[in-house]
Amino acid sequence: MWFSFWRSRDRFTLDHLRYLTDQLAKVQIVNEVNKDFVIEALRSIAELITYGDQHDPSFFEFFMEKQVVAEFVRVLKLSRTVSIPLQLLQTVSIMIQNLRSEHAIYYMFSNEHMNYLITYSFDFRNEELLSYYISFLRAISGKLNKNTISLLVKTRNDEVVSFPLYVEAIRFAFHEENMIRTAVRTVTLNVYHVGDECVNRYITSAPHTEYFSNLVSFFRNQCMDLNRLVSETLKNPGPDSTSAIVAAVDEIEDNLYYFSDVISAGIPDVGRLITDSILMLLIFPMLLPSLRIVDTNDMQSGVVTSLYLLCCILRIVKIKDLANTIVAALFYPLETFTRFSRGKVNGYISDRGLTSVSQEPDDDNIAKCNAECLTVNVPQSSSSSGLDTESIMSEDNCSSSNLALREVLLAYVTKGDDVQVLGSLSVLATLLQTKDRLGILPQRKQHKKQLLQALVGEASGEEQLFSSENSLMRDGSGCEPGVYLEKIKEQYGLSFLSSDFLMSPRVPRFQVLDALVSLFCRSNISAETLWDGGWLLRQLLPYSEAEFNIHHLELLQVSYKNSATALVKEVRGFWPDLLITVLCNEWRKCKRAMESSYPPKEPKCILFPSQMLSSEEDIPEGSSFAAGEKMHEVVKVFVVLHQLQIFTLGRYLPEKPLIYPPGDLPANSRAQTSGLDVSGPKPGTEVSLVSAVPCRIAFERGKERHFCFLAISAGTSGWLVLAEELPLKKPYGVVRVAAPLAGCNPRIDDKHPRWLHMRIRPSSLPVLDPAKFNAHAHAHAHAHAHGKLKTKAFVDGRWTLAFRDEESCKSALSMILEEINFLSDEVHRRLKPLLNLETALDLSGPEEEDSSSHSTTPPNSV
Repeated sequence: MWFSFWRSRDRFTLDHLRYLTDQLAKVQIVNEVNKDFVIEALRSIAELITYGDQHDPSFFEFFMEKQVVAEFVRVLKLSRTVSIPLQLLQTVSIMIQNLRSEHAIYYMFSNEHMNYLITYSFDFRNEELLSYYISFLRAISGKLNKNTISLLVKTRNDEVVSFPLYVEAIRFAFHEENMIRTAVRTVTLNVYHVGDECVNRYITSAPHTEYFSNLVSFFRNQCMDLNRLVSETLKNPGPDSTSAIVAAVDEIEDNLYYFSDVISAGIPDVGRLITDSILMLLIFPMLLPSLRIVDTNDMQSGVVTSLYLLCCILRIVKIKDLANTIVAALFYPLETFTRFSRGKVNGYISDRGLTSVSQEPDDDNIAKCNAECLTVNVPQSSSSSGLDTESIMSEDNCSSSNLALREVLLAYVTKGDDVQVLGSLSVLATLLQTKDRLGILPQRKQHKKQLLQALVGEASGEEQLFSSENSLMRDGSGCEPGVYLEKIKEQYGLSFLSSDFLMSPRVPRFQVLDALVSLFCRSNISAETLWDGGWLLRQLLPYSEAEFNIHHLELLQVSYKNSATALVKEVRGFWPDLLITVLCNEWRKCKRAMESSYPPKEPKCILFPSQMLSSEEDIPEGSSFAAGEKMHEVVKVFVVLHQLQIFTLGRYLPEKPLIYPPGDLPANSRAQTSGLDVSGPKPGTEVSLVSAVPCRIAFERGKERHFCFLAISAGTSGWLVLAEELPLKKPYGVVRVAAPLAGCNPRIDDKHPRWLHMRIRPSSLPVLDPAKFNAHAHAHAHAHAHGKLKTKAFVDGRWTLAFRDEESCKSALSMILEEINFLSDEVHRRLKPLLNLETALDLSGPEEEDSSSHSTTPPNSV
């Protein structure tokens, strides 16, 4: 009855608004009988007020005159069902979000009605009600400015003593539901960015400062959860491992960006609060101790996770003092932090690394949550991924606890496995990258000498890595490394032992270059990781003229020659026909990666190590696809080492690799006599069968077919051809089947000397034809992320040809081997200028000076 009456009249009128408010005022109890009416009335009033705010000011004047908000509060008090609070919160949220008039917002926030609703005892056991409540808080925060915020706080003697919106919002800052946590962060950021000094003093005073340490505690638990996922994946990789780690990484990076957003609001002391919490709850007791030297057979999840987290914190959190303190801490011995992690320092409870399942702060008692609620039990098992301070370097038999942390990072570069190398390179590259954001590294090319020093140590008091707008030196003088070392000692209770670094700052610079050069002398590191090392070395070369010496160059040349030898072997391998194509593709990619402002891989990649095929034993028998992946790896290693040779000598890096153009086909070649061109034999193509050998083959059981067999090479391409003879046009035939010549591995059967067995390889590789192999790539990644590579999805085909006699079979074999040799010889001929380093350097001129780039090397750099 009521609804049909409403719909029949003009709803967007002042009369209708008056009618609804009158009817709402008559409600004395809300029960099952009239709750639908009350809900519809609340919804309609919100709709009318929003309409009136944009079209007719008299609507809101009536709304204020009748004090409709007070009427809302009265109805809420009368309600005994959850549907009324739900609608009321939605109604008020819609009104606040859509009101454009500042006068209207000012009225809504006055008279304490909003604070009453904020502090009302809603039954948050109902998840939908909690969701509406958080949306309500977010709507209010979206309208905050220096004028409106004063209506939501209580003051005494010009100091804020109560701010319900903020206090009630952060109660749910660590709720299990991610959407609620996100909404709460929006509320807090809206509060912080108002810039009200009184409010800022309130949120940075006790007990509200605990929110920032609780944030870091919650973040720390997420870090431990990530480490647990990584550890479980290393032990038992499964199809869902990658997606779980990706989700955890997204959460962690979201948290760090939130820290950054909070800091960017510019509230005094917030940066210090977050810095202290991150250092005392995460960096000192967990991340740095986890960087102990581990054997490559040890479970290394703590190392991997710590390296990734250090990269993220340095890259995302924009606090200069935090970054400078972390960099200074890298000069401490590892033992300093292992001792720190065993006990309670300055009121903080710490544990022994990333070894626990997280415990979330209690939503109902968040104000009381502190660092002690995060105390964890450390497993006693020797296989734990926690700290093992007795671990030793396998080659030097030197306790890792005696090494400075920066030396631990460099030890991973020189002796660690692929993941450890990539993680350490990521940390070093992050220090290089953060120069523009954190101010801890030089920002302009004219400070180029500082760039290397910022990464590896200080050269003098004049060229300072440790600079900060908020200098620790109260007299305004600059910040030496010793200042931050002293700060760590005084503020965090960590004593610094004497270091050769302070006595001889050139030693660290040599150590970094030595480590990077030695990386390229290793044969058990993946090409992708070497590309990251190449990027970092190239960034440092222009600023390391004195440190990069003839010895380094000689080592790189030896590695280059070894890679060239490996490349020549591939010329006689499974895929010589695609070798030059792959090399040209990787040359462009490597050049682009080396000249980029950013490393080739993001830090998160260290959590998803790719399988590397490092030797012929890794290639499953009969799999040319696996051999193709190995060839791809060999090419990538060769390309990065070749380009580094050019960089180190200050030569110009050409857009394309220096290879000879295709040569002309010999007049008497089979490709010429058969009448085929370089495009190859397509089904239906007519060919001359002068050199063909008759044979039989069965593609289906019991159905033998007669063909003429040809092996043909044309330049760097080659094919196995089965053609049907044309009876009326001898000696010509029509191509019926063609397959790649390279990699066919022909073999005469031991028991049947008239049978010739051949492997039939795919015609392309995923790196050249991603769309074709896309489905396989996904299955490949899920199945083999952390284990031995299997290639069952790409089993090679087989041909067994039967010839009329043994001589015909041997003739066919000889034809195949001869054409493979022609093909391989042509590939080798075209690669000669690239394989001969002196020729390649002669063909490239000196590199031109480019004042806009700091990634080139002067010609006299060696």
